[in-house]
Amino acid sequence: MINVSIIEDHQDFRKGLSSLLDASEGFTCIDTFISAEDGIKYLSGDEELLLLDINLPNMSGIEAIPLIKKKFPGLKIIMLTILDDDNTIMEAILSGADGYLLKKTPPIQILASLKECINGGSPMTPSIAKKVLMLFKKYIPKNNESFSLTKREIEILNLLVEGLSNISISKKLFISIQTVRNHIRHIYEKLQVHSKSQAVVKAIREGLV
Repeated sequence: MINVSIIEDHQDFRKGLSSLLDASEGFTCIDTFISAEDGIKYLSGDEELLLLDINLPNMSGIEAIPLIKKKFPGLKIIMLTILDDDNTIMEAILSGADGYLLKKTPPIQILASLKECINGGSPMTPSIAKKVLMLFKKYIPKNNESFSLTKREIEILNLLVEGLSNISISKKLFISIQTVRNHIRHIYEKLQVHSKSQAVVKAIREGLV
């Protein structure tokens, strides 16, 4: 069972999401909040995943990400928003978002994206994923810093950039899930990041892939 909480100020959309989760096998919505401040204050820590809007009263969803991550480092955060402009997308990912979906995403795809995130992926609406790669490859200069990554770590980093989950990487490279996790942990340490989305961004920004 995947425990999910929601921070969304639009009442009908919030209720619709909550009902979708509770009606879907393998999911449960354990709480909903209408503001980032309430979420930061009252999230229980029982959540594995948080659906977070960006346009919220007072504090934005993007501003809330680092505060939530500091309080609950293991919590996965997926942005669920109508915003698809370049600056907002980049700010969300650089702030530590684990995924980025548009609200027009079909319900069945939202559920699939939640499972993907829990399994180690970084789900994005296809149009968003394309924008992310284009933005970083076009605008962010590369350098030759290696960060002392091994050949295998570079290989896994490339697969993370392609959006593969831990399970998919394990099957593709014929190594165990635990070995994949160990490599990713070492990648995080060397790149000084805390999530797959941050690792992907830094890999592209630093010209590692």
